[in-house]
Amino acid sequence: MLRLENVSYKIEENGKERYILKNVSFEVAKGETIIITGHNGSGKSTLMKVIMGIIPVSSGKIYFNDVDITEMTISDRAKLGIAYAFQTPVRFKGLKVNDLLTTAQKTNSKLMEVCNYLSKVGLCARDYINRELDDSLSGGELKRIEIATTFARGAELNLFDEPEAGIDLWSFDGLISAFNENKDEGGTNIIISHQEKIMGIADRIVVMDNAEVSMIGNATEILPQVKSIRVCAKLKGDE
Repeated sequence: MLRLENVSYKIEENGKERYILKNVSFEVAKGETIIITGHNGSGKSTLMKVIMGIIPVSSGKIYFNDVDITEMTISDRAKLGIAYAFQTPVRFKGLKVNDLLTTAQKTNSKLMEVCNYLSKVGLCARDYINRELDDSLSGGELKRIEIATTFARGAELNLFDEPEAGIDLWSFDGLISAFNENKDEGGTNIIISHQEKIMGIADRIVVMDNAEVSMIGNATEILPQVKSIRVCAKLKGDE
């Protein structure tokens, strides 16, 4: 489904080139849930933005369903079936939750369908369907609405940047269930996360370090190594 070949992104800083991503290569098969993890500044969010086309690559190629999308715009990638949920959701003042979800579906949605998407992310539809996307909503509420909107699009590939941010512990299990349900329905997910519970649902885990992929493998193989790295970092005082 998705293939990255030696993808790099670099910037000029103080007269010198600095790599934010360097020769990143991996593939994602249809129906997989891939978790991308790593310390802050390792290139995770930049990688997601490069896949979506928000940031252009400096070199390398990106293929989606064997189509070269390297030079495609965000809109063209969205039309092909890629959806993106930002780490910090956008507030659309004046727009109601019902309108946002209906627009995302691009169909004449029934109210029950819209309610189901809200229920998936742990929100009572009766309380939120007519709410405006303004400052009256908390960051966690907006985050869940954005995730529901992403699912409503029915995209082949969903990109989530730290979906657990701002989500209370009571809603965490529901969030994981939503990802699993989306996968069961044929969706493919790439998720940036530091949370062990979310990493536990991965088919494979990609570990980023200093702009490069340092490890990649199935969850049972990689997760113990990630835990070990975290313990060492805490003992050294890096966290």
